[in-house]
Amino acid sequence: MITEIGHLSLILALLVSVLQIGVVGVGYAKNIFNWLYAGTLMAVVQFGFIGISFLSITWAFVNSDFSLTLVTNNSHTLKPLLYKISGVWGNHEGSMLLWVLVLSFFGFLLAVLQRQIPLKFKALVLFFQSAITLAFLSFILFTSNPFARLEFPPFNGYDLNPLLQDPGLAFHPPLLYLGYVGLSISFSFALAGLANGSINSAWASWVRPWTLLSWVCLTLGIALGSWWAYYELGWGGWWFWDPVENASFMPWLITTALLHSTLVLEKREQLAKWTVLLSILAFSLSLIGTFLVRSGIITSVHSFASDPTRGIYILAIMFLFTGGALVLYLLLGKKIRGGRVFSFWSRESALISNNLLLVISAMVVFIGTFWPLIIETIQGDKISVGPPYFNLTFTPFMIALSLLLPIGVSLAWKRGNIARALKSLIAPAILALVLAILILSLQTGMRMLGPVGLMLAVWVILGTLWELAGKVGIGKHPLGKSLRWLKLLPRTEYGKSMAHLGFGFTIIGIASITSWELEDIRVVRIGDVYQVGSYEFQLLDVKETGGPNYFAQVGEFEVIHDNSQVAVMLPEKRVYPVANSTTTEAAIDMGLLRDLYIVLGDFQGEDAWAVRTYIKPMVNWIWIGAFVMALGGCISLSSRLPVLQKRKPRKAS
Repeated sequence: MITEIGHLSLILALLVSVLQIGVVGVGYAKNIFNWLYAGTLMAVVQFGFIGISFLSITWAFVNSDFSLTLVTNNSHTLKPLLYKISGVWGNHEGSMLLWVLVLSFFGFLLAVLQRQIPLKFKALVLFFQSAITLAFLSFILFTSNPFARLEFPPFNGYDLNPLLQDPGLAFHPPLLYLGYVGLSISFSFALAGLANGSINSAWASWVRPWTLLSWVCLTLGIALGSWWAYYELGWGGWWFWDPVENASFMPWLITTALLHSTLVLEKREQLAKWTVLLSILAFSLSLIGTFLVRSGIITSVHSFASDPTRGIYILAIMFLFTGGALVLYLLLGKKIRGGRVFSFWSRESALISNNLLLVISAMVVFIGTFWPLIIETIQGDKISVGPPYFNLTFTPFMIALSLLLPIGVSLAWKRGNIARALKSLIAPAILALVLAILILSLQTGMRMLGPVGLMLAVWVILGTLWELAGKVGIGKHPLGKSLRWLKLLPRTEYGKSMAHLGFGFTIIGIASITSWELEDIRVVRIGDVYQVGSYEFQLLDVKETGGPNYFAQVGEFEVIHDNSQVAVMLPEKRVYPVANSTTTEAAIDMGLLRDLYIVLGDFQGEDAWAVRTYIKPMVNWIWIGAFVMALGGCISLSSRLPVLQKRKPRKAS
């Protein structure tokens, strides 16, 4: 009964979407206030129906209702409760239901929160948001119905992919969806602004919080997915430039550019056309990512490629909204007014450079991701574009971005003084250079990435701190006075500084693990002692154990450093009999300076096992940096929350 209610609610949500589009369209054309107001209320009703549908499918998973095809294919009675719930979105149909839930959630938030926006404009934004929701509701109901039933239900299900039975994968997809599906609201703002002819500083102040919220969720979602791949897949890496990884990373790069361009538009009435274009591109790349995952053209642990024909429908949706938005941009973008004049050496110019570097970086990733698919389609040849291409082409733009960042934030708006900005950064530059020389002299070999990467990280971190210290006059005024000024700084300043510090922390992790990681692969017998770097490892035993829905072999390793025990590590090799699948569970001894990482491989006979051992310097700084960046976004977002409710945005003077 509950699942029938869920199916009916999904159909009703589709009907509400149609009604909302019609009511808002007529109300906007004829300027009927009551119709526009009713249209905003329908966003709340639509979210309610989709929420009921999502909860009903969740109930079916929790209660193992194997009369539903979706539950049979992705669940099992022995599966822990957390993974029964995460099984809802661990498949194509359920993940698409999560897609439309997030779409409607952002429409719901806009309807109930952002009250300072004129009703007519808000209704127009919800018109476009509802059109997107309608397209995906139709896709679900006609091609990917999560409520499809089996005529003869089995006694048990086929279980979820064991690789997805992990806490990281329970939370990674919802966060990721809040990020790149949330970009739909910025897209809808862009279309409404074009249609209404109101792309200005007020528009930027309205759209920026939504972009910031999406960026925070996308940052956390990507970081959580990277961390999951690091500890769950057993390959020892944190990023592989997988097409599905790239599908979330490209929108992140464009959204980062969009955040900076909305700042210029809000403060200086500049980059209006460019900001609208970025809003369109960010969500369009999210649609492209959805197509990649569901079209069947790639094979990945992240993909849902069971029915390639579904990709045609998503491709049609993508062309409809991306193509339609670009046509609207070409037709109406010429009406957008230009902004004020600024000098070459100014914060505006620095932010434009920032935008260009981020967009070019996204283009590099896009080409590397799609070029093999294009070649295969045209010529029928299979080629591979792997990490070497991305590392070679992407890294220079990130180096340039890192070099530019402290200089850009030190320049004034409109007309900056480059000599004064560079003079204020002499100390960070000297310290960063000295550190690079010191590391280069201490390391063995002539690997440049480590010293250069840490130099850039220190340059970004110290440059950020120096800029913050300069704002409150540390060193120029009594400390007590500077601390009082520090307390009075806007939260946006704290948020910006935290985000930049996080970027520097991430560079530390990437440079360190890329340059100085140690890897050892060997066959180890029980009782054997072997050395990796300055650590000694001994395999004490391999035991048989089991979990709720798997059997496991667990290795016991003792780790010695400087004649004292550091850790006892327990890597596992699991067998899931229902799914007929084997996974590895790496044992990780985590630390701020290094991770010890052991993977237990296949049995080699005579109490011998294949073992992979890694020493990974500073790897956790990658995810610490991502968390600090997201925290900075949250701090900046918190300064916007009162604006959402009460005050109207002020135009820049």
